[in-house]
Amino acid sequence: MRADNTRHLIVAARQRHELTRSKAIQALRTFDTEGRPVTFEAVAQTAAVSRSWLYAQPDIREEIERLRDAHQRAPAASIPVRQRSSDASLLRRLEAAHERNRTLTEENRKLREQLARALGQQRAGATSEAASTSTARKRPSSITIGPC
Repeated sequence: MRADNTRHLIVAARQRHELTRSKAIQALRTFDTEGRPVTFEAVAQTAAVSRSWLYAQPDIREEIERLRDAHQRAPAASIPVRQRSSDASLLRRLEAAHERNRTLTEENRKLREQLARALGQQRAGATSEAASTSTARKRPSSITIGPC
């Protein structure tokens, strides 16, 4: 009677399966990092696996479809995962933009008030000057409005 070698076959099949999975995942990472379009055909050729095997792996199939759809939606703006901004980074940039907007709004308000005061003083000076000297015209004094 022959020895039962099925456990060796099972181990070899698992190793082959894991090697195939790792090649397919590496191909996906390479495509995403380089910003290349992801298709089942391209991944199958790069990983040296069959397309039917890719379709039979639910997690790999889902990732291929996700990357393919993302690239089709924005082909020009396809940014590799490692180069994309995190949510925390985007939130911080948004907060900084809002703070800068508040600062500029306050600065504009102060400058408008300064301008209004300066124009009011200039108008008051021109009116009193016109009343005091009707024949000779004097130049109004220069008024500094403030830093711009």
